[in-house]
Amino acid sequence: MSDKVAKKESPISETIKTVVYAVLIAVVIRTFAYEPFKIPSESMLPTLKIGDYLFVSKFSYGFSKHSFPFSAGPFEGRVFSDFPERGDVAVFKKPIGEPIDYIKRIVGLPGDKLQMKDGVLYINGTAVQKERIEDYVDRDRYGNVRRIKRYRETLPNGKSYITLDMNERGSVDNTDVYSVPEGHVFAMGDNRDNSTDSRFLSQVGYIPIENLVGRAEILFFSVEGDVSIWEIWKLPFATRWERLFTLLS
Repeated sequence: MSDKVAKKESPISETIKTVVYAVLIAVVIRTFAYEPFKIPSESMLPTLKIGDYLFVSKFSYGFSKHSFPFSAGPFEGRVFSDFPERGDVAVFKKPIGEPIDYIKRIVGLPGDKLQMKDGVLYINGTAVQKERIEDYVDRDRYGNVRRIKRYRETLPNGKSYITLDMNERGSVDNTDVYSVPEGHVFAMGDNRDNSTDSRFLSQVGYIPIENLVGRAEILFFSVEGDVSIWEIWKLPFATRWERLFTLLS
């Protein structure tokens, strides 16, 4: 019988291993399942507010190099690719300039022709149904109450959502026709007069399918925009409790 006894690992070694395993598991989940995102701007009001935290499903449209942290995927194109549906709220890497994360609503698919006329979205020559509803009432960062015209839009596939019209003569309320190329989609913010999106061809433009990161699925947390989620002592008063665990449409 051997008198050798297995050498016990030191507490430091065990801790390092645990941390490494935890990081690897987190990276796998973040890459192939769900990734959290924080909303930094008002471009998707009233659907999303500054300070909202979302889970984005990474598998909804398949995987590309942008599915990986720092867009460091080991391949080009997409695998297990699936096209978004019209009306999806999607996160994508901005195709022009710095490839930062943007979140907008997909309204145009490959081959579509889109145009804005007097603030109304036209898809393939037909106006998207737009119904005036009660004003959106909110406070700006300085505490001033603001009222903004609010509309319910319904896309040809029946997908319905709310948009805002802050300016009846916005800079992109009237546009030329956009022809969406193959392998691309067209996205717009719900806050139509405060969103840099596909309507601005020199800044965002048509979005390659490869640039899609995932579909926004659930709003799991929300705090007032100037409060960090790490400021635990402020959360009971800053949390927007009514927005927690909201499924996105």
